Amino acid sequence: MTRIVYVNGRYLPYGEAAVHVEDRGFQFGDAIYEVCEVIGGRLIDEPRHMARLERSLNELQIPQPMAPRALAHVMRQVIKRNRVRDGLVYLQVSRGAAPRDFYFPGPDVLPTVVCLARPMSRAVPAANALKGIAIKSMPDIRWQRCDIKTVMLLPACLAKEAARADGAKEAWFVDGDGFVTEGASSNAWIVAEDGTLVTRQLGSAILPGVTRTTLLDVLHEEGMVPVERPFRLNEAYAAREAFITSATQTVMPVVRIDGNTVGDGRPGPIAQRLRNKFHQFAAISGT
Repeated sequence: MTRIVYVNGRYLPYGEAAVHVEDRGFQFGDAIYEVCEVIGGRLIDEPRHMARLERSLNELQIPQPMAPRALAHVMRQVIKRNRVRDGLVYLQVSRGAAPRDFYFPGPDVLPTVVCLARPMSRAVPAANALKGIAIKSMPDIRWQRCDIKTVMLLPACLAKEAARADGAKEAWFVDGDGFVTEGASSNAWIVAEDGTLVTRQLGSAILPGVTRTTLLDVLHEEGMVPVERPFRLNEAYAAREAFITSATQTVMPVVRIDGNTVGDGRPGPIAQRLRNKFHQFAAISGT
């Protein structure tokens, strides 16, 4: 089946989908994006993803490309036309195409909108969750507005490539003060030695993860009170459990960090329980 991609009002075959050579997302990384999980053809946590997309646009002063209902329609059409049952939908908005200049273009330049959907097997992350994943720590060399979900992902690419070379699935960034900020494409959590569930507080150093937010709802219903504060690598090495959260991994147990075994080296009971309960609390939108 030919894959279909939405680009600026047109649904095009994958091989024909393209943006202008002077699109600012291409030349400056002047663009934002969202990735939503799709299960059974339905979007997971769509309202929170769309709220974060709107926030990112506002923070960068990129005009809204279309009404929220129109964006929602595009996402559903792309899922439908690609017959995606389980997978993801990717939505990107750039400031648009204009002659290359550091200054923002005028109001006559319209944002570029791209949307694609891709099937993904749920069996692969499920298998990873049964055994847990390894983490490699890396210096956090990113800019100071990581709370905006931009396409400026080269530091994350470099970190993930270094992690893969070291036999790890994900990288954790560590700031100049020695505290873990977040993963290259996830939020970081530990269950400390004293049993406290810890994740870094929101701020400009981390992305306000949608899965992170929904997991806080799960924790509330479970009667668990997390502590939102920074933690150092040594605390993570000595933790009872560790895990990451993201739209494509939901809750993924971590069993090794920089070669150090976390807990007993197996996925911990808290991470496993939260993973099993996550989709009971996530907002599921029909297509």
